[in-house]
Amino acid sequence: MTMAQKSTPLNGRYVYAIISRAAEVDHALVGIDARPVYAATQGDISALVSDVPNQRIRPQRRNLAAHQGVLKKLMEQTTPLPVAFGIIADGPAAVSRILRENQEEFAAQLSRVAGKMEMGLRVSWDVPNIFEYFIQTHPELRSARDRYFGANREPSQEEKLELGRLFDRILQEEREDHTQQVEDKLGPYCFEIKANTCSHEYDVMRLACLIGREYETQFEKGVFEAAGLFDNNFAFDYNGPWAPHNFTDLQLTL
Repeated sequence: MTMAQKSTPLNGRYVYAIISRAAEVDHALVGIDARPVYAATQGDISALVSDVPNQRIRPQRRNLAAHQGVLKKLMEQTTPLPVAFGIIADGPAAVSRILRENQEEFAAQLSRVAGKMEMGLRVSWDVPNIFEYFIQTHPELRSARDRYFGANREPSQEEKLELGRLFDRILQEEREDHTQQVEDKLGPYCFEIKANTCSHEYDVMRLACLIGREYETQFEKGVFEAAGLFDNNFAFDYNGPWAPHNFTDLQLTL
């Protein structure tokens, strides 16, 4: 720790997660700047916090790792309501106010995820060129490509845009159809499934799945069953377990 860190007052409270007061957790947790993580309790709800300067925490790798490390340790013992990175309350009174004003909401969300965990599934097209793959597998798109680009003609800007719109429509239809197929297979193994926005053109789907903590093996079985519906042009990648980020909605007014 530097002299600057020592002289900066630790009047802020970095918030990692919300848990039930009754949850039994290891209090030997270490968070941002290697400072102890402890429970601040109000009523039946606790916030896991650590003392930090009341200033913005930079999203550096070590800080992100510390935040995720606390959540990972918590997931070994209970299911918390994870708080987004970088949330700092002004001090103990602010933490107490947050807990006091949100007792019922926090209790309801904790009940929803109790005994559960989140698993992620990403399915992607495993092909060298996604447009060429769709040209080969969709006659409608291939016909439009040949019509606009055939016979060595130079397509107009509008024709290029039209081909792009057709590709986007078919891409989205394929995503929706494939997602439904996978969700039908995974449904029996999940309490809830949430489809997140695809961030890359090659993404078929990105699913967040809420499952029972003791059913990870069964979930994996469901993933392999779903993968069996697809050929080698698709890649399945599942990950977790995670705290249930996609199945909680913490509106913290600081």
